[in-house]
Amino acid sequence: MTVRRLIVFSVLAAASLVQGKPANVVFILADDLGITDIAAYASHFTGKSVDDLYYETPHMDRLVGKGIAFSQFYANQLCSPTRAALMTGQYAARHGFTTATPLLPTYYNQGTPPPAGFSPHDVLGHKDNIKTQQAWTNGRTNTALDPALPTLPKVLKSHRSAFIGKWHLGGHGAEGFQPLDQGFDEVPAWFDAGGSVYFNWAAHWNRKQLPYPGMPQKESHMGSAGSEPYADYLTVDLTDRAVRYIEKSVADQKTGKDERPFFLYFNHFAVHTPLQAPAATVEYFAGKPQKGMLGHDNAIYAAMVKHLDDSVGRMIQTLEKSGVLKDTVIVLTSDNGGVEYTDPAATDNYPFKGGKACLHEGGVRVPLVVWQPGRFEGGVWCDAPANCIDMLPTLAALTGNEIPKDVDGISLVPMLGKPAAERPSRTFYWHYPFNVIVKHPDDGLPLTPHSAIRVGDYKLLWDWHGKLVLYDIRNDPFEQTDLADAMPEKRDQLMKQLQSWLKDNVAPRYYPMLNEKYDAQKDTRSYPFMDLSGDLKRLETK
Repeated sequence: MTVRRLIVFSVLAAASLVQGKPANVVFILADDLGITDIAAYASHFTGKSVDDLYYETPHMDRLVGKGIAFSQFYANQLCSPTRAALMTGQYAARHGFTTATPLLPTYYNQGTPPPAGFSPHDVLGHKDNIKTQQAWTNGRTNTALDPALPTLPKVLKSHRSAFIGKWHLGGHGAEGFQPLDQGFDEVPAWFDAGGSVYFNWAAHWNRKQLPYPGMPQKESHMGSAGSEPYADYLTVDLTDRAVRYIEKSVADQKTGKDERPFFLYFNHFAVHTPLQAPAATVEYFAGKPQKGMLGHDNAIYAAMVKHLDDSVGRMIQTLEKSGVLKDTVIVLTSDNGGVEYTDPAATDNYPFKGGKACLHEGGVRVPLVVWQPGRFEGGVWCDAPANCIDMLPTLAALTGNEIPKDVDGISLVPMLGKPAAERPSRTFYWHYPFNVIVKHPDDGLPLTPHSAIRVGDYKLLWDWHGKLVLYDIRNDPFEQTDLADAMPEKRDQLMKQLQSWLKDNVAPRYYPMLNEKYDAQKDTRSYPFMDLSGDLKRLETK
């Protein structure tokens, strides 16, 4: 892209705020959508023709072809941390979001006072059934986002706002921590859980029975399916509600009932497990000749991706039909990498290493597409590294709202469409203090606690079991060559910076803890345990 075109982008961005009201925003967050699950992304990274690929994503491909697609956009390893980062513009681990949990006991839902300094919504414990030796026991995680924080709908003060779909930031139905409590004006339907069934789903969303009798509230606030009727398939139903919200908002703008632009934060459950899709779509993909290309061979998952893509198409179609497509910024991204650990595997993030729960690129690098006709367009690939912490300041800048002072991210507006040669140097952090049953992409053993840092082009992964791995992501995006031994100064520099950040930003209860029962003689890992945590102050007991 030329410098002249970049200047045009900046002028258009400014003009949109000077000459009229801020743009509407439709932010679509997919769940567990891998970076090569969108055909246009798979084609970009592998050189394969879209016609040769198994998944069919023509509407998302249209976004890529019309808008600005980021090739190095990062989420977190799991959904709740990413959602917390998107809502606050801050690293999720700062708020204790280190993993995503099913409905587990917390101090709050057990009616138990938390230890001094703990959050009532910290889980009491979370672990997988792992048979191999573990040198560390798991750290903690928070489950409820503080409603006092300046979150997305509060920052976008110029907009009316709505939330639809997956929340998973509310402490498993805790009162006072749901979307309306975080500043959204309308919530047509929401569910505060990591996953949902896709058929006969409404009854689950409408349950008011307390999951734990010790919860200090009268009924559960896990969710609401919204007004009837309900579509049979969840992805379709949530899309119906999103369409109705857009149509109503546009009608209100035109009649003067509410002239504010709208912000729709549309959080799909697709394509999270359980893998469920309409039979006719599954049958179509089961017989498709391209099955197996890039390791994509799960017909149910392919069908789920297709229905997600149809939803994106309906969003675009509704905006076009309503006459506001040029007045609307569309954002599409995912909360983490695709799931490779199910049996059979849901998807494959090839050519990237790892998947959901891994801090390798396949686990944290996800699609991001931004499109507004006449403003952010051209089918441009932006190679600038970016992160989910950037979305709040970006949306604030796009709409002329003030960016909160304490955000970790930056506005991406100046670099939309910027070529690789002009990329700003960035530093990103990840922290995942858990042993999990997910297999490590290198040795096939259960994942140990990991933390990671990327500074410029170099990314260091700290396996808390005692191993440091260093990659040059710019020249080795698929993480094939470990440079830790060849570049010891860079390795040690990044490790020092990572630990300094952890010490300053992450509470000790969110670190893993040494396991007194660990038996090194029975450890099957190819490298010995070594405590590299230095002077990080850890909790000594659970």
